[in-house]
Amino acid sequence: MLTGVVFVALAIQLFKHAGLITGGTTGLTFILFYLSDIPYGLILFILNVPFYIFAYKVFGKEFTLKTFACVASLALITEWMPHWVSFGNLNPIFAGLMGGLMAGVGILMLIRHKASLAGVTVLALYLQKTKGWRAGNIQLIIDLAILAVGAAIVSWQQLIISIIGAFALNLVITSNHKTGRYMGM
Repeated sequence: MLTGVVFVALAIQLFKHAGLITGGTTGLTFILFYLSDIPYGLILFILNVPFYIFAYKVFGKEFTLKTFACVASLALITEWMPHWVSFGNLNPIFAGLMGGLMAGVGILMLIRHKASLAGVTVLALYLQKTKGWRAGNIQLIIDLAILAVGAAIVSWQQLIISIIGAFALNLVITSNHKTGRYMGM
């Protein structure tokens, strides 16, 4: 699971460096981070608290404990990552596309190990489980709504690149995760 968390943390570092946003709880975290002096990891952890409760009720103790561990790890790693990795020259389009792909692969790794990064992923997995709706499609719709809110704080160029990143992320999940295909969710 740590590999999945590190993939997502590196994707977040790409997005941060390029001034991009993304969808889901991570996107809300970016919006609040850009508007405040509060550390990114702290915002991420706090925003996910209601989703731990929901996850416990819907998916049980094991999933929730793994999810809690993943979110706590991500919150810490995103704070440490700038000390480990920096980008002298980073093309924003590359950052959006590669960040989206890496985040999608990281989230997929977690889902396959009966874990998540809480937030929108928990809701999307729940709706896939109960309604049969594709988790990636649900997540994309919510992501686009959050990106629309983010349009107020980033340039239109950054917004377009952020949307490309969200599509890349959700394409990975939609094309690779189907209920019952794996031992995970």
